[in-house]
Amino acid sequence: MDKSSALEYINQMFPTEASLSGVEPLMQKIHSEIRRVDAGILAAVRQQSNSGTKAKEDLAAATRAVEELMYKIREIKTKAEQSETMVQEICRDIKKLDFAKKHITTTITALHRLTMLVSAVEQLQVMASKRQYKEASAQLEAVNQLCSHFEAYRDIPKITELREKFKNIKQILKSHVFSDFSSLGTGKESEETNLLQQLSDACLVVDALEPSVREELVNNFCSRELTSYEQIFEGAELAKLDKTERRYAWIKRRMRTNEEIWKIFPTPWHVPYRLCIQFCKKTRKQLEDIHNNQKEKPDVGTLLLALQRTLEFEDELAEKFGGGTRGREIGNEIEEIGRGENTSQSASDIRKKYEKKLGAHQQSSTEERDKDLSVPGAGFNFRGIISSCFEPHLNVYTELEEKTLMENLEKLVQEETWDIEEGSQNNVLSSSMQLFLIIKRSLKRCSALTKNQTLFNLFKVFQRILKAYATKLFARLPKGGTGIVAAATGMDGQIKTSDRDERVICYIVNSAEYCHQTSGELAESVSKIIDSQFADGVDMSEVQDEFSAVITKALVTLVHGLETKFDAEMAAMTRVLWGTLESVGDQSEYVNGINMILASSIPILGSLLSPIYFQFFLDKLASSLGPRFYANIFKCKQISETGAQQMLLDTQAVKTILLEIPSLGHQTSRAASYSKFVSREMSKAEALLKVILSPIDSVADTYRALLPEGTPMEFQRILELKGLKKADQQSILEDFNKHGPGITQPSIPPPAAPPIPLPTAPTVALISNPASAGLIASRDDVLTRAAALGRGAATTGFKRFLALTEAAKDRKDGPFRKLFNA
Repeated sequence: MDKSSALEYINQMFPTEASLSGVEPLMQKIHSEIRRVDAGILAAVRQQSNSGTKAKEDLAAATRAVEELMYKIREIKTKAEQSETMVQEICRDIKKLDFAKKHITTTITALHRLTMLVSAVEQLQVMASKRQYKEASAQLEAVNQLCSHFEAYRDIPKITELREKFKNIKQILKSHVFSDFSSLGTGKESEETNLLQQLSDACLVVDALEPSVREELVNNFCSRELTSYEQIFEGAELAKLDKTERRYAWIKRRMRTNEEIWKIFPTPWHVPYRLCIQFCKKTRKQLEDIHNNQKEKPDVGTLLLALQRTLEFEDELAEKFGGGTRGREIGNEIEEIGRGENTSQSASDIRKKYEKKLGAHQQSSTEERDKDLSVPGAGFNFRGIISSCFEPHLNVYTELEEKTLMENLEKLVQEETWDIEEGSQNNVLSSSMQLFLIIKRSLKRCSALTKNQTLFNLFKVFQRILKAYATKLFARLPKGGTGIVAAATGMDGQIKTSDRDERVICYIVNSAEYCHQTSGELAESVSKIIDSQFADGVDMSEVQDEFSAVITKALVTLVHGLETKFDAEMAAMTRVLWGTLESVGDQSEYVNGINMILASSIPILGSLLSPIYFQFFLDKLASSLGPRFYANIFKCKQISETGAQQMLLDTQAVKTILLEIPSLGHQTSRAASYSKFVSREMSKAEALLKVILSPIDSVADTYRALLPEGTPMEFQRILELKGLKKADQQSILEDFNKHGPGITQPSIPPPAAPPIPLPTAPTVALISNPASAGLIASRDDVLTRAAALGRGAATTGFKRFLALTEAAKDRKDGPFRKLFNA
């Protein structure tokens, strides 16, 4: 403790004078503690002194023990070296004896084998001279093994002499075997009963010789067997295509009659297989010469018969030496054409279909693996080895197929009733389905013969046949056309269609759709069948474009037909004395006529056309009837206020009739978009009648607001319809021309047409103030309505061919141009 802490401790122990009486006892206690601590320190010092002395003594003892251990280790090492030296001296003589024994054993073995080799070579020489092939084959194996032991002694004269002698013996055996086999097939085997057994033993000798000997023997045998074949079928009498079948009969008869004789050949030699390969190569060469030497086109029947027999022979060889299933797979692919699988097919059916295909593929892969293991010359394919030489000469076949298909097409079209049998579900002409059945049979015939260039040429024939059929469907459509749509597409004239004509047109649409879909399936099937180098060229897009053009023309023809039916009603509308009407009554007779026309045609069309085509037809009908009704108002004479009100009532009635068409045709899937389209088309006629109803002093402003795209000439005609004289029109026209044809104001969407009853005088007053009534249409909105003529291409599934239809007017050629040249 420092000084201040000691003072604090003393003050704490003795805070008062009275507590100083305890100083003496405290001092005694402190002295006693000091004595105890001193005694402990002294004891510790003494103990430490004694411990240091003992540690030094222990360290000295450990050092002495280590020195003694090192001395003993050196003694043990010295004794071990002495023992090793002693052992080496003892074993030196034993090692020499061991090497001597090893050398003696090797020498004895070599001499023994040399003796065996000499004896074996001498025995083999005797066997070779006596043609003892069975014994010689075993002896050959023994000599070959013995010779392998003397590879290291090749330079020793005796060994060299034996090897040369053995080589000469093998040559003698080879010459004897080849000589004996030359008698095979000459009839000696029937005279000499032991000849076949001798040749069978000779095969054992050949197996014991080098592999090249067996190869040479088999080639010589095959060449000798086919010598008579070449002599027979190179003659002028049999060197013809119609004798091709006899070639295959010859080899099959040869293999059948010699089957027992050829069993002398070991199975691993595959002599029949090798013989068939050489036969196929020779046959191909001879058939190529026959084709090239022909001066005239071959008879198609003879050519196809020869090819068919060749393919059958190749299939027999492929089945005998390694089968395949491609023919069945091709048949399955062709059967899929024209089945019309649709989206209603269940998921389980689709799964089963592809599981079946996968199983067939796996089975084919397994067969291919088995073929690689079991068939000699793995990888060799008999299919096509002969038949491929027919390929360059099959043009006559494709020409015949094209002629036959074209004749069948003409017959189908001539016999076509252009009607559908009762109970039919697809509403497709029978000629369409029959045509694809004929094409499918033709494809089966060709795919059974070839899958290369000829099949590709036949596919081109299919394209021409289908295009010809599309042309005939096109030609069956009624000609001509009238109305605004006809003028826009360049088809002028009139067209009259009866109820039967409308049904026929619907059948043509459905048939063209069927052909469009089935031609795509046909191309897909051909691409799977045909050789891969031609698969990229298999395309039916041009044919599908042709049928798309037929569909478009047929649907537009339906619109033209209805337009022609509307001619009488449009003429009746212009004959009504609108300027002298005294009151507004029920809808006019011409509106009833329009309703009757649509009521008689639309249900039939709706039941026969698919929703997509029906929607396209409705859009074209609305885009035609709306502008035509608008233009027909200008053909009328003077229109009074009452007449305008009656005409506005008729306009709304026509609009209602058009809006009910989807329900009338029992196809309401796209009714909402169609209703919006009809309202936009008919709003222009309603706007025109509202302009005619407006007062004289505000007619120009109303016209600019409701019809901003109008022209001065059209405005002048409106004034004439209102009954104004030329003098009264002049000031209004000058004011109209001064302010321009249109008013540019913020876009305000036009309201819905006013409901029946017709507007009264206050309503007409509101019309004169278009800004307050919210009736001013912007130029953008008007342009949107004007562009609605092309709406069909954006709202149906025919984006491709409808867009082409709209653009085809400016083209000079192409599959759609014929629409505008009719």
